[in-house]
Amino acid sequence: MKCERNCPGTIEDGYCDTCGMAPAAGAAPANGNGNGNGNGSTSSTPTWASAGTAPRQRVSENTSPSARTGALSTRTGSSGRTGSSRTGSRRRRFGGGLVEVTPIVQADPATAVMATAEVPEEKRYCAKCGNPVGRSRGDRAGRASGFCPSCGEPFNFTPKLGKGDLIGGQYEVVGALAHGGLGWIYLAVDKNVSDRWVVLKGLLNSGDEDALAAAVAERRFLAEVEHPNIVKIYNFVEHDGAGYIVMEYVGGQSLKDMLKKRRAANGGNADPIPVDQALAFVLEIMPAFNYLHDRGLIFCDFKPDNVIQSGDQMKLIDLGGVVHIDDLDAAIYGTVGYQAPEMATEGPSIASDLYTIGRTLAVLTTDFRGYQSTFKDSLPDRGEFAVYRQFESFYRLLLRATRIDPAERFVDAGEMSDQMLGVLRQVLAAGGEPRPAPSRLFTGELRTDLKSDVPRWQDLPSPLIDLTDPAAAFLASVTVTDPSEVLTLLRNAPEETVEVRLRALRAHIDMADYDGAREARDALLASDGADWRVAWYDGLLALATEQFEYARGRFDAVYSALPGELAPQLAVALALELAGDQAAAAYYDVVSRTDPAYTTAAAGLARCRLGAGDRSGAVEAYNRVPGTSSAYRSSQVGAVRALVRAHPASAADVSSLSAAAALIERLEIEAAQLAELRAELLEQALRSVSGGQALPATVLGSARSGDVRERDIRFALEDAYREMAQAAHGPEKIRLVDLANASRPRTRT
Repeated sequence: MKCERNCPGTIEDGYCDTCGMAPAAGAAPANGNGNGNGNGSTSSTPTWASAGTAPRQRVSENTSPSARTGALSTRTGSSGRTGSSRTGSRRRRFGGGLVEVTPIVQADPATAVMATAEVPEEKRYCAKCGNPVGRSRGDRAGRASGFCPSCGEPFNFTPKLGKGDLIGGQYEVVGALAHGGLGWIYLAVDKNVSDRWVVLKGLLNSGDEDALAAAVAERRFLAEVEHPNIVKIYNFVEHDGAGYIVMEYVGGQSLKDMLKKRRAANGGNADPIPVDQALAFVLEIMPAFNYLHDRGLIFCDFKPDNVIQSGDQMKLIDLGGVVHIDDLDAAIYGTVGYQAPEMATEGPSIASDLYTIGRTLAVLTTDFRGYQSTFKDSLPDRGEFAVYRQFESFYRLLLRATRIDPAERFVDAGEMSDQMLGVLRQVLAAGGEPRPAPSRLFTGELRTDLKSDVPRWQDLPSPLIDLTDPAAAFLASVTVTDPSEVLTLLRNAPEETVEVRLRALRAHIDMADYDGAREARDALLASDGADWRVAWYDGLLALATEQFEYARGRFDAVYSALPGELAPQLAVALALELAGDQAAAAYYDVVSRTDPAYTTAAAGLARCRLGAGDRSGAVEAYNRVPGTSSAYRSSQVGAVRALVRAHPASAADVSSLSAAAALIERLEIEAAQLAELRAELLEQALRSVSGGQALPATVLGSARSGDVRERDIRFALEDAYREMAQAAHGPEKIRLVDLANASRPRTRT
């Protein structure tokens, strides 16, 4: 049925596929069950669960997890559901509508049944101690059932159901689909509900009491889980003393299968998923994590195996590891290489789930060898992979998500989603098309002096007020700009909250009261040192007092906490530039490519490029400023000067002078400023001609042809100085008239 919320979407599995909202009150339920029977379809084999290269591990210790707050992160509120609209033949755009993804057409489920239902020997592990079991010795094949030689635990990898078995008097088995960490997966037909396809999940090892307990737990609370990005649990039935979970059939392709297919197509060599696609895929299932976490549920075992693209949706599958966050007795399952290191001592938490998401992104986007051994709890250096070198923000995103200390990870799935989306915009913008979006954490740049191209810390964005702060309403009423008046008004604040103290710190910096600013900063560091906003204003104070290296370090910390935000990168770039470090150019480049509205980034990039002798690169940077921006004219003036002004690393050549002349003709600025630009161009042209260089007459205007003579340049330069003198006064007027007279060529009388 249609959404009926002024939205073009349709309701699927209880939620709109476009706006993500539940049906409007009174709306009729949709027909069908969304189980994807796929009749008559052809394409990929459906995937349910697979054992991977290492066994799923049960965590032996579990303690009550405590609430976490990420280092340098104080996100408040929750991020909204990100919808994706359909276009054309059910094509969708994932990742906030930024990445188009081709739907995977579901195959006939019956074709997905395993021809021989057996667990390969290399995937047989003891459910208790994790050691290999059922392995061959010499010419003797491994046993499918028996006892672990290490701990004596019984194992049985033989499927208990066969074709035609009727389970619970309702579900007729078609065959085995796959095997996973907690059980066999069977395809069946629901004889009571229109012969719909369903999946039965049983126990891989029926002698494992913990696995049985996990299955019972699934029956108890997972039947209430209902989200379009999570496989639906229909029922729980028993057969011959064993329990089976009944869930919807999801045909499609897991992210792990995508990696396998890419490797096969690449001649057996690794071919990771492009960063933009990987981010888009994972962003689509982040609302599912939000949904689970809001209900106190932790997924525990997220990895590429457990997320499927089905049609034009991404779905979480294999809920066998899901536990209540406050369940101290549940057996906790995870997979080596993905599982958070604190799981054995602190138990599952939101932070541990976010860790698995970060590890999954790392595996999807690189040939991450050793992720289950050498780098089990860490990431390789940034220089190890091209995608890390190319997309620093992506690497920082992974680092933040996979910190050893859970308190230093993202606060929740909403915050991580926000930063992932920001990183995705930066990745896509590297292709040349800007991907701007308003920030939820920062204002835009505060540039007011559009005629100046000097780098200024005052132009940097400011953190937005946290609306949950008790003094937020009061601070919104403080609209004066004079910093001394701000401090006076802040004395009347209803209470001295963090936001009030931050506003006071900024006022001290603005009025150059650096002693007062340091005192305010030190007090904030003592009480709220983990707040990224304190680090931001500490960096701002360092810029104002010309401690550029310290400022870079503080802004770098904010960047690591908020890798999807552009403001910290702009601040890092400014600190580097003021310190004379050409590394600033790379950060300016990312910011201006992603959002051209940051005109100070374009100007900074142009300055860096010009400092390296790259005149054309500087002009390209200035040309990023959109024509609708108030800084457009000043950027064009900057482009002219980049082409004209002398530089030790790059002499002004014929092409640059001609390009500057053409640009001047198109500029719409005040006559005096236009004359000043012409004078700069003609001064350089005169030096070039006097040095014996031939110049085209186009340096004097597009209507001219041939080569220009020194005499013509001097007359034009005289006119430019006299036009400038008309708008000047006092000594400046006299100076310009003298320059005009000195420029005039000698003439016979």
